[in-house]
Amino acid sequence: MKIHSLMIPDPITITENASISDAIELMKINSIRHLPVVSKGNRLKGFVTLADLKQGLLPSMLGDISLSDLMVKNPIVVDPDGDIEVAARLIYKHKIGGMPVVKNKKLVGIITETDILRAFIDMMGLLTASSRIDLVIGDRPGSFRTVLQVINDNGGDIISVGMTGQEASKRIYYFRLTSCKTDVIRRALENEGFEVLNAMD
Repeated sequence: MKIHSLMIPDPITITENASISDAIELMKINSIRHLPVVSKGNRLKGFVTLADLKQGLLPSMLGDISLSDLMVKNPIVVDPDGDIEVAARLIYKHKIGGMPVVKNKKLVGIITETDILRAFIDMMGLLTASSRIDLVIGDRPGSFRTVLQVINDNGGDIISVGMTGQEASKRIYYFRLTSCKTDVIRRALENEGFEVLNAMD
């Protein structure tokens, strides 16, 4: 999945000569927490968050602190044609809530942790009525194919598969299925020697 399919296109922006209070007001009115700072031609100059602005509001009233002083001048950015996994890794690694999306030095969008969470929820089918089976498959050759066949043969329709990152022999697989009775599938998997940890209708 590409970043451009999830990003907020043409986001609300502000220029660096705006006041800190103006930026806070703009964020509150539009219920946003991230604000790209741009110059003429929509060229990205920086990036500010609501938390940064709130911290700088009082000092700006007492001294000579401007929006330019508070913004991140070289923010982490992503390309709209990049993969969503790249954005997710950057947000997680740098503990940030969002990033500008830039093409040819021009701001084209913004992507936030909420957008990435929404994509994950959609991919995993978490908001649809579903059942789930969690199991350890092990590292026997062909085991994954066998599990798929057992689930299919016993009336299971797989929506998505997730897994933990451990070594193959200990890896836990999470099979989300269209809503069904899982007890028959569970027994069939256990008869094949698989360890079923959980089965939810």
